[in-house]
Amino acid sequence: MPDTLSSYIDQFQGGNHLVFEKIYQVISPKMFGVCLRYASDRDEAKDILQESFIKIYHQLNTFRHEGSFEGWAKRIVVNTALAYFRSNTKWKNIALEDSDEIFDIESEDDILSYLSNQDILHLIQELPPSYRLVFNLYVFEGLKHREIAEQLGIGEGTSKSNLADARKILQKKLLGVTK
Repeated sequence: MPDTLSSYIDQFQGGNHLVFEKIYQVISPKMFGVCLRYASDRDEAKDILQESFIKIYHQLNTFRHEGSFEGWAKRIVVNTALAYFRSNTKWKNIALEDSDEIFDIESEDDILSYLSNQDILHLIQELPPSYRLVFNLYVFEGLKHREIAEQLGIGEGTSKSNLADARKILQKKLLGVTK
């Protein structure tokens, strides 16, 4: 499959833009999964996916075959999800707590190890948007709080607080699931 994807990318960069549909078919299921983590529901995830693939289409000629294409595309999807929430009026009205307090709680690996992938996705989607974004960026994208703060335009303390609160919410929900 990677050789086929690479061939499709080469064809696209060579001027055959009709092959983009095949690129979409190969990577869209994985990218939709990323969108679902950032969105509160499937419709929102579809909107983010559509915006992402428009950007991928327009930027595909800049891909230099250095590293994974899926990694390159995922970065676009994550950035599109962040832009979506920055421009969403509901997001603008969400108050982010500004706190430097860090809670001593179990790691997200401990929390998530008890659940199926579908259960994890559902719980993440139920998090308030500010917590969901910080949780995803920290846990799945591996960003540090400084980087998250820069991406979202918040303080590092806010990022730490939102992550801690997201973990607490997940723990409470996990206790409800496992009882």
